[in-house]
Amino acid sequence: MSNVAAQIRVSGLAKRYGTLEVFRGIDFSVGDREIVAIVGPSGCGKTTLLRCIDGLITADAGEIIVNGDPVTSPISGMAMVFQHFGLFPWKTVYDNVAYGLKIRGLKKDQVQERVAGALEEVGLTHKSAQPAVTLSSGETMRLGLARALAIDPEVLFLDEPTTHIDKANTRLIEDCIRRLKEERALTLIIITHDPAQAGRLGGRQLLLEGGKIKEM
Repeated sequence: MSNVAAQIRVSGLAKRYGTLEVFRGIDFSVGDREIVAIVGPSGCGKTTLLRCIDGLITADAGEIIVNGDPVTSPISGMAMVFQHFGLFPWKTVYDNVAYGLKIRGLKKDQVQERVAGALEEVGLTHKSAQPAVTLSSGETMRLGLARALAIDPEVLFLDEPTTHIDKANTRLIEDCIRRLKEERALTLIIITHDPAQAGRLGGRQLLLEGGKIKEM
């Protein structure tokens, strides 16, 4: 268990889809500015758990508390980088990052500043005018990360951030994650099926298996 103040606390969480029990009795906490990797085999419910914590789907039992408040729907201060990116392939790199900021009603100069900063952080400034569909898998992952960073989150969720990319780009993404954790003082929850990756990122590891979670 974390030895720093809990920013996220999950208690007694359970989720079912019909007769299928995804997980039950999930209890853990994540401290402020901590990296936690949730490790487990494909299909064990890692992504479902992450989406529950982010408020994207509703758990059937238990509670999730973030900064003292219960999570019943998506809340400000948390951002998700999806495994399948969820980008607009026909929009430019710039417009993909700007989209969420415009929805939030930020002024044009604020949007420009945040997009420029986020793209610089992930090394995509030179690609800003290109359509997202022209990017490589590694670049697409970094674009998804830039879009999340642009909203200036306190908590960042990463769902299998390197599953679809090669070893060279995996190292780039991992270096970027470690740097962002220090420079932005982020709390990070990472989903991965690779325990070695969890170890390289230097965080605490939780194993989700058989519907239960435990410290590794």
